[in-house]
Amino acid sequence: MQRLSPLDAMFLQQDTPTVPRQVASLAILEAGDQPLDYDRLIHVINERIDLVPRYRQIPRSVPGALGTPVWIDDENFDISLHVRRSALPRPGTTDSLHELVGRLIARRLDLDRPLWELYLIEGLEGGRVALLFKSHQALVDGSETVDLAQVLLEDSAHERDIPYEEWNPRPQPHGAELLVDTVSHNVRHPAEALRVTEHNLGRLARKLPVVGADGQAPSSVLSTELSRHRRFASLAVSLDDLRRIRDEHGGTVNDVILACIAGGIRGWMLTRAEAVTAKTSFRAMVPMSVVAKDGLPTSLGSKVRGHLLSLPVGESNPVVRLHQVSYALKDHRETGSAVAANKLAALPGFATSTFHAVGARVADAGAGRNHQIVITNVPGPQDPLYLAGHAVAEVYPCIPLSGRRAVAIGVTSYHGQVFFGIVADREAIPDVDVLAQCIEDALAELVTSVDDRRSRAPRGRQRPART
Repeated sequence: MQRLSPLDAMFLQQDTPTVPRQVASLAILEAGDQPLDYDRLIHVINERIDLVPRYRQIPRSVPGALGTPVWIDDENFDISLHVRRSALPRPGTTDSLHELVGRLIARRLDLDRPLWELYLIEGLEGGRVALLFKSHQALVDGSETVDLAQVLLEDSAHERDIPYEEWNPRPQPHGAELLVDTVSHNVRHPAEALRVTEHNLGRLARKLPVVGADGQAPSSVLSTELSRHRRFASLAVSLDDLRRIRDEHGGTVNDVILACIAGGIRGWMLTRAEAVTAKTSFRAMVPMSVVAKDGLPTSLGSKVRGHLLSLPVGESNPVVRLHQVSYALKDHRETGSAVAANKLAALPGFATSTFHAVGARVADAGAGRNHQIVITNVPGPQDPLYLAGHAVAEVYPCIPLSGRRAVAIGVTSYHGQVFFGIVADREAIPDVDVLAQCIEDALAELVTSVDDRRSRAPRGRQRPART
């Protein structure tokens, strides 16, 4: 009998209409000879859902709240309640896709059913389709359970039919059985039992940082009382451009991405006539993969630990801004615990979506560290991926909002491009598309700095590119 961890139980307790605790990924598939249809998608999921058994389970409370809930099989599991269809109005523009995704990620999951949904979105321009994966933060921990996208996406265009057996739920435990198992668990894990007894889950949730309690300035442009509604924007840029900037100015691709986000926030604030001074900065929570004793464990050979970074939004020079970010992250790189980007990108399956989910867990577990924005950046595979024979063209993470944080940004590199998924509170930031454009403009400034610097270099003395 598997039990929710205290962190998982906290996510369930804190799931509200204004703060739905779910991580999402948006994947756009090429049309191929024929678009992916609903029946084929159901078939592929049925073939692979045995790999993630928790996707057919629900949390059940323990009598007297003596322990955290346990995972039990949903005896009424119906996959059609989890895999749904939507269609965009013609001509299926990116703007209409963003509008739909914003509505879907704001919609809470039904906590009485297995904690996930997948939307097949049809009607995109060019005959493409999109898939929106949604999983509750209590579901995907990266250790016991990985994200559904990781088991659905594969590196071969060849369609495979995998035999699968009819699933039969295990009998649900009786209340007395749950009680006995909980008492036994508490004896074996006294520290966890003490924590549950002291806080009783609901009290624990109330004692954790809530609105205004984590030091965020109410007047901050990135801080707000969250509404029930969300907006979504996306941005795709060339990975080669980021590597050129890294090769010319030093640091890492991650440094370049964070510097572009800092510059994008600066430009966006200026379009809104917000005050920007040389001292303007925002504390970002940047989860990173490490080989260390601390951090949240994953089944992929590393842990994820939160790193606080001050984004130098007040710096007007894009190159100086990049150097400030690189210097701030220098200690992390020199500890020897950082996991190289190429190792993460080489992990089997689409592990990227799982790491984003774990990164979001880390960010929320560190909610008392006064950060104002969450940025997850996970390197993905550079070879193409497929779902039921259809090539994945684009993939965007959707990181949930919590506390008073009005913006969260997920970044994934895949097949030569880098994809930014930006989630924002709909009422506080109606111009999230402008923020996306400003991040792209900040990247363009750095690309220009490379071109200008190389054009001024004496012939034959250009800096060689790194391998």
